[in-house]
Amino acid sequence: MSGALLAFSAMAVSVRVLAETLSVMEILAARAGLGLVVMATLAALRADLRSTVFSRHLPLHVFRNTVHLGAQYLWAKSLLLLPLATVFALEFTAPAWALLLALPVLGERMTASRIGAVVLGLMGVLVILRPGLQTFQPAALLVLLAALGFAIALITTKKLTRTDTNFAIIFWMNLIQLPLALLGSHPLFVTKLTLGQLPAVVAVGISGLASHYCLANAFRAGDASVVVPLDFLRIPLIAVVGWWMYGESLDVFVFTGAGLIITGILSNLRSEAARALGPPIDMEKPVAKAAHPDPP
Repeated sequence: MSGALLAFSAMAVSVRVLAETLSVMEILAARAGLGLVVMATLAALRADLRSTVFSRHLPLHVFRNTVHLGAQYLWAKSLLLLPLATVFALEFTAPAWALLLALPVLGERMTASRIGAVVLGLMGVLVILRPGLQTFQPAALLVLLAALGFAIALITTKKLTRTDTNFAIIFWMNLIQLPLALLGSHPLFVTKLTLGQLPAVVAVGISGLASHYCLANAFRAGDASVVVPLDFLRIPLIAVVGWWMYGESLDVFVFTGAGLIITGILSNLRSEAARALGPPIDMEKPVAKAAHPDPP
């Protein structure tokens, strides 16, 4: 999950660099195009990866990636209108949606520690944002709508990991999203790029692949309601990036909120680890004798 955190942050910075000459949809087209080139090259070179591309759940892939592309558009648009920390904080209404969707869609069970992790995470978001009249602006509503889209994408990703490989999920993501993004792009948008923006193009493409690969791996390793709260760590990370690169304000409220977020995450992980180990053995309670007699 740490790889996904870094990749999402790198993508946010790259979007701001590329927005100087490209539209948001053109940035998403460049991201999907570069990602598809990388995935197709890997599939051509390795038969073991190529054999996993076929999926029996193409309609679910189409649904996931259509919703995800729309959410990405809203998210990227908001990056150009709001401070980075504000965007990422508002985005973290997504875990609350994901937690609710995980119950009927994935059949995951709810525990007090999982609810507590999300509640503390959302409390941390409120401390960082300090909601007021300034928060309720059109750009903030874009992020909240994007958060709902991301939650749907998260849950469908978890569902797809039960039958499809990480490689197949990411391959279909780029293959489906590229033509959709091209529909809203200028046919020759790549000619608008400057030489200095090429590293940002590469960063957008690579971070897109890395973030979803790491996320799919995290979902494969644990329940969505366990993995998703870890993503809250993006908020303090991007707050520092915004302060360092763009001079965006950074104050004690950001770190206070981050403290609440991390407390919830660590508490949930501790509870999950204890649950995985099973109930503790009472050393003072006598162990039941076996049904068969002891050997001579």
